[in-house]
Amino acid sequence: MDEFVETKVQPEHREIVETLRTLMKECAPDATEVISRGSPAWQGRKLLAIISVSKTHLTFAFARGAEFEDSFGLLEGVGKTTRHVKLKKPEAVNQEALRDYARQAVRLDQE
Repeated sequence: MDEFVETKVQPEHREIVETLRTLMKECAPDATEVISRGSPAWQGRKLLAIISVSKTHLTFAFARGAEFEDSFGLLEGVGKTTRHVKLKKPEAVNQEALRDYARQAVRLDQE
Protein backbone atom coordinates (compact mmCIF):
# COMPACT_ATOMS: atom_id res chain seq x y z
CA MET A 1 0.00 0.00 0.00
CA ASP A 2 2.90 2.37 0.68
CA GLU A 3 3.97 2.22 -2.96
CA PHE A 4 0.40 2.85 -4.11
CA VAL A 5 0.15 5.95 -1.92
CA GLU A 6 3.49 7.30 -3.16
CA THR A 7 2.72 6.76 -6.83
CA LYS A 8 -1.07 7.11 -7.21
CA VAL A 9 -2.31 9.49 -4.49
CA GLN A 10 -2.07 13.24 -4.95
CA PRO A 11 0.34 14.75 -2.37
CA GLU A 12 -2.46 16.83 -0.82
CA HIS A 13 -4.46 13.64 -0.15
CA ARG A 14 -1.71 11.48 1.37
CA GLU A 15 -2.40 12.73 4.88
CA ILE A 16 -6.00 11.57 4.50
CA VAL A 17 -4.82 8.09 3.48
CA GLU A 18 -2.56 7.93 6.53
CA THR A 19 -5.48 8.95 8.74
CA LEU A 20 -7.62 6.19 7.21
CA ARG A 21 -4.87 3.62 7.66
CA THR A 22 -4.43 4.57 11.32
CA LEU A 23 -8.18 4.51 11.87
CA MET A 24 -8.55 1.09 10.27
CA LYS A 25 -5.65 -0.34 12.33
CA GLU A 26 -7.47 0.87 15.42
CA CYS A 27 -10.99 -0.25 14.49
CA ALA A 28 -10.19 -3.34 12.41
CA PRO A 29 -6.89 -4.64 13.84
CA ASP A 30 -7.37 -8.10 12.30
CA ALA A 31 -8.09 -6.77 8.81
CA THR A 32 -5.42 -7.04 6.14
CA GLU A 33 -4.40 -4.11 3.96
CA VAL A 34 -4.70 -5.24 0.34
CA ILE A 35 -4.95 -3.84 -3.16
CA SER A 36 -8.40 -4.75 -4.46
CA ARG A 37 -9.63 -3.77 -7.91
CA GLY A 38 -6.53 -1.60 -8.20
CA SER A 39 -7.23 0.37 -5.01
CA PRO A 40 -6.13 0.22 -1.37
CA ALA A 41 -8.58 -1.78 0.73
CA TRP A 42 -9.05 -3.66 3.98
CA GLN A 43 -10.04 -7.29 3.98
CA GLY A 44 -11.63 -9.20 6.84
CA ARG A 45 -13.59 -12.32 6.00
CA LYS A 46 -14.76 -10.24 3.07
CA LEU A 47 -13.95 -6.75 1.82
CA LEU A 48 -14.56 -4.15 4.54
CA ALA A 49 -13.58 -0.84 2.96
CA ILE A 50 -11.78 0.54 -0.09
CA ILE A 51 -10.24 3.88 -1.07
CA SER A 52 -10.88 5.21 -4.56
CA VAL A 53 -8.55 7.93 -5.76
CA SER A 54 -9.37 10.88 -7.99
CA LYS A 55 -7.55 14.13 -8.66
CA THR A 56 -9.94 16.18 -6.52
CA HIS A 57 -10.79 13.85 -3.62
CA LEU A 58 -10.66 10.38 -2.12
CA THR A 59 -13.69 8.17 -1.74
CA PHE A 60 -13.73 5.88 1.30
CA ALA A 61 -16.30 3.20 0.55
CA PHE A 62 -17.72 0.51 2.79
CA ALA A 63 -18.70 -2.75 1.09
CA ARG A 64 -21.78 -3.23 3.31
CA GLY A 65 -22.42 0.43 4.04
CA ALA A 66 -26.07 0.20 3.01
CA GLU A 67 -26.60 -1.85 6.17
CA PHE A 68 -25.05 0.78 8.47
CA GLU A 69 -26.90 3.00 10.88
CA ASP A 70 -25.77 6.43 9.62
CA SER A 71 -26.20 8.63 12.68
CA PHE A 72 -23.70 11.13 11.21
CA GLY A 73 -25.50 11.51 7.88
CA LEU A 74 -22.29 11.39 5.85
CA LEU A 75 -22.77 8.25 3.78
CA GLU A 76 -23.56 8.67 0.10
CA GLY A 77 -24.67 6.20 -2.52
CA VAL A 78 -27.84 4.48 -3.66
CA GLY A 79 -26.77 0.94 -4.54
CA LYS A 80 -27.89 -2.19 -2.71
CA THR A 81 -24.65 -2.66 -0.76
CA THR A 82 -21.97 0.03 -0.87
CA ARG A 83 -21.95 3.48 0.72
CA HIS A 84 -19.12 6.00 0.68
CA VAL A 85 -17.78 9.24 2.08
CA LYS A 86 -15.94 11.76 -0.10
CA LEU A 87 -12.83 13.22 1.53
CA LYS A 88 -11.18 16.35 0.16
CA LYS A 89 -9.15 17.98 2.96
CA PRO A 90 -7.40 16.37 5.93
CA GLU A 91 -8.86 18.86 8.40
CA ALA A 92 -12.39 18.07 7.21
CA VAL A 93 -12.17 14.32 7.91
CA ASN A 94 -14.74 13.38 10.54
CA GLN A 95 -12.75 10.72 12.37
CA GLU A 96 -15.53 10.01 14.87
CA ALA A 97 -17.94 9.15 12.05
CA LEU A 98 -15.38 7.07 10.16
CA ARG A 99 -14.52 5.12 13.33
CA ASP A 100 -18.21 4.38 13.78
CA TYR A 101 -18.54 3.21 10.17
CA ALA A 102 -15.38 1.08 10.40
CA ARG A 103 -16.61 -0.58 13.59
CA GLN A 104 -19.95 -1.31 11.94
CA ALA A 105 -18.12 -2.83 8.95
CA VAL A 106 -16.13 -5.12 11.26
CA ARG A 107 -19.23 -6.12 13.22
CA LEU A 108 -21.11 -7.05 10.03
CA ASP A 109 -18.09 -8.96 8.71
CA GLN A 110 -17.97 -11.05 11.89
CA GLU A 111 -21.62 -12.09 11.76
